[in-house]
Amino acid sequence: MGRALMQTTLFGLLLTLVTSLPNKDDWDIYSFHINSTVTSRYATTVITSRVANRMNESKEVEFQVRIPKNAFISKFRMFMDGQVYDGVVKTKEQAQQQYTAAVSRGQSAGLVSSVGRTLEEFKTSVTVAAHKKVTFELTYEELLKRRHGKYELQIHARPMQPVSDFKVDVYIDEKAGISFLEVKGGLSTKALANAITKTLTDKQAWVYFYPTESQQKTCDSCGEQGMNGDLVIVYDVNRDISVGDIKASGGYFVHHFAPSSLPRIPKNVVFVIDQSGSMGGRKIQQTRKALIHILNDLNEDDFFGLITFDGDIFHWKRELVQATKTNVNSAKTFAQNIPASGSTDINAAVLEGARILKAHPREGSASILILLTDGDPTSGERNLKTIQSNVRKAMAGKFPLYCLGFGFRVNFEFLEKMSLQNNGVARRIYEDSDADLQLKGFYEEVATPLLTNVTMMYTGGTNLTQTHFTQYYNGSEIVVAGQITDNDIETFTPEVIAISGTGSVRFSDTNPTVESTDSVPDSRLQRVWAYLTVKQLLDKALQLSGPEKDRMREKALKLSLKYSFVTSLTSMVVTKPEGDNSDVLHKPKEGQVQPNPVATSRISGQMQPNPVATSRNSGSSARAGSDGRRGTVFFLLILFLYTVTIFIDRYSIKVHHMCKKQKNRARAHYEDYGDLDITASPASPHGTVATVPVLHRFLIKTENQSLPLCFDVPGDTRLKLLHHPSEELSVIGLLDSPPNTGFKLIVIHFKNSQVVELCPDGLIKQQVQGVMHYTGQNLVSTDITAIGRDKEFDVAIGDTRMVVFIHEVDGNKFLWPVLRQKPSDNSIDGILVLKPAVYEEVQQSSSTKLKIRDQEIGVTRSSAVDYTISAAPTLDCWFMSAESALQRRLDDFIV
Repeated sequence: MGRALMQTTLFGLLLTLVTSLPNKDDWDIYSFHINSTVTSRYATTVITSRVANRMNESKEVEFQVRIPKNAFISKFRMFMDGQVYDGVVKTKEQAQQQYTAAVSRGQSAGLVSSVGRTLEEFKTSVTVAAHKKVTFELTYEELLKRRHGKYELQIHARPMQPVSDFKVDVYIDEKAGISFLEVKGGLSTKALANAITKTLTDKQAWVYFYPTESQQKTCDSCGEQGMNGDLVIVYDVNRDISVGDIKASGGYFVHHFAPSSLPRIPKNVVFVIDQSGSMGGRKIQQTRKALIHILNDLNEDDFFGLITFDGDIFHWKRELVQATKTNVNSAKTFAQNIPASGSTDINAAVLEGARILKAHPREGSASILILLTDGDPTSGERNLKTIQSNVRKAMAGKFPLYCLGFGFRVNFEFLEKMSLQNNGVARRIYEDSDADLQLKGFYEEVATPLLTNVTMMYTGGTNLTQTHFTQYYNGSEIVVAGQITDNDIETFTPEVIAISGTGSVRFSDTNPTVESTDSVPDSRLQRVWAYLTVKQLLDKALQLSGPEKDRMREKALKLSLKYSFVTSLTSMVVTKPEGDNSDVLHKPKEGQVQPNPVATSRISGQMQPNPVATSRNSGSSARAGSDGRRGTVFFLLILFLYTVTIFIDRYSIKVHHMCKKQKNRARAHYEDYGDLDITASPASPHGTVATVPVLHRFLIKTENQSLPLCFDVPGDTRLKLLHHPSEELSVIGLLDSPPNTGFKLIVIHFKNSQVVELCPDGLIKQQVQGVMHYTGQNLVSTDITAIGRDKEFDVAIGDTRMVVFIHEVDGNKFLWPVLRQKPSDNSIDGILVLKPAVYEEVQQSSSTKLKIRDQEIGVTRSSAVDYTISAAPTLDCWFMSAESALQRRLDDFIV
């Protein structure tokens, strides 16, 4: 009877599939994963998108994601029909040849283009045959930059449609220790807040973002096209005033230097503000607003100047003045009345700003010149190279120049080169509603100088990245990488010399703590060195001309090719299916507008035929003939039905017996123990000694305390993991017996009609009203989605989302569940929804006690493996009885 019902059900499903497929004019992203690993502030992020063409014809499938501007793409792969198509980084010239040949065959070109203040867009596409799948995998790398006392890892989620299997996994490993961690961004609030889980230990952190398909449609940054927003992981590390944090491996080292307990240095700052006609309207309004905020933040021991310019120069004061309350109020009045008219004489304005700073040197202070403009020079000296030369001579390397380019009309490359030549940086200010906050935010980065004239020295070091820095600001960080001569860490000695507010300072250590990981070689340090070196070589090339410029570019190109970095000098060539069809992925200059590769391809200024349109036209012919073939397809599917049904029957019976065998083992062991009282742990100093060996240790994590609580539960126990009464949902876990140390089976009961069983072998079994309905590694139904993989299950049921890890110890596999999204219902109960522990340590002469809910509990220092994390780290914990840890009887959690 059961088999007949299953055959009828499968027949109905296939019939529905045949009749509906021709009407589905879309491709389906059925899985979208973002995995980011951050080690010593260096992030490697992998975006994996799995797409299925559900149609009866070939379809152009697009892969489109956004990545941070400072990142280098280092790998791109496509998987189709069991084949792997790898991207290869080549020179622009070599890539152009393949690009030309590809477009002549009607292929589309991929690209990386600028789309915003912090992100770039990566696009490519490929033709996928009917009912076939393709997997895209993009890897990019970036060194996180410290600003305002924190690092930010930005992840943009834009899969272009709601995805049933969507997940973001972030792992952070900082040996220096993590001081704090927060999750921000538009995707971390309101409807999506409970889709985020974060775990923080002393040196490691895990952040998981698992929104359900319905949540992806209803959040603030969501819609029918799914999510389109940011998840930002913000953190900082522990640091001191010593020589800093140094790591070494494989002959390479990376030095992070960010002392914080230093007195601030008084500063001299001159603001040079463009008030030409193009600054009219909202730009000048936002500039006025930002200036008033900045002036309010000046310290009284600071000196400052303020000039504006169009074709002429307008002084508030002709010299630096102290930031007294009277002077600041006067400057604010001047700022409130800055007009916008006339031409733009950048040369004269910057030279005047430099004159004011040089005319009033102050010992023990730091000088800064800040230029804000939105256009090219249109009066006075207009030759860009001459302006750059004049400014460089005027400043003479005595203080940095920071150039802020307002909007996209400005010649940003000109400003960038002028800043780099004078030890500063250029920043684009975007014409958004928060432009004033962007201006204020930049100023805050340089508002508090702590050191000037910083020189980093390394005895026993070679091939070093930049080692001299004009100024070091509070909340920032200096990073130097290099090679250790002969890989001799014993003779390697770092030293830092600088000038602080109290005079010359030296940071050194005769026995520096250089953490070596040579026992487990860490290639990331070498890649950090390569990343920094390429970035700095490209910056130097921008400043230089002639043979020196070519030499810097050649070095940068050589390293970009060696480490497979897509930079301004290289492109990535992806050889696609069907012969030698190639796709070229390249990165334009900042702010450069690029044509949509999926719409057009451009060679030598000529527009080429639309390859996507060509593909879809051929697909239209296929559609015209599909009606004539529908009967044949239907007949073949019916023939296929019987074979599939027999296979599923036999496979299901096999899996059924496997899970049944495990359940019978569990029942036999459980019944052997009868009415054994397990409310006290056999190993606990506060409970009775039981005859059953303790096998399973559980952790209760805490909010603020350093150590979690841990307790033991005997093997072969059935635990209530989750009970969600309003959804009629129960999740039960069967603990295993020796030698396994976790759950042998996870059973999900839903609405008294569905039962889903998860087995350590990666298999899923579903029963509906007592009848076997589905067996395999994937289950997608109206109520429940369960996706099985090598090392985990992803399960979504209504507003509940959980992951069940498949761990393996000594060749034995077991399960361990983790709640990724907690239901909003207050009546839920179970091991998975235990609240973090709150306790107070009570020290006594001979022992330690914890005070929990006004009860003092004796504890011992122990350890436990945290199986709620895929890496399963071992954590220190306070060990106690289960009843003491839970503040309830363990019987309350036993089924």
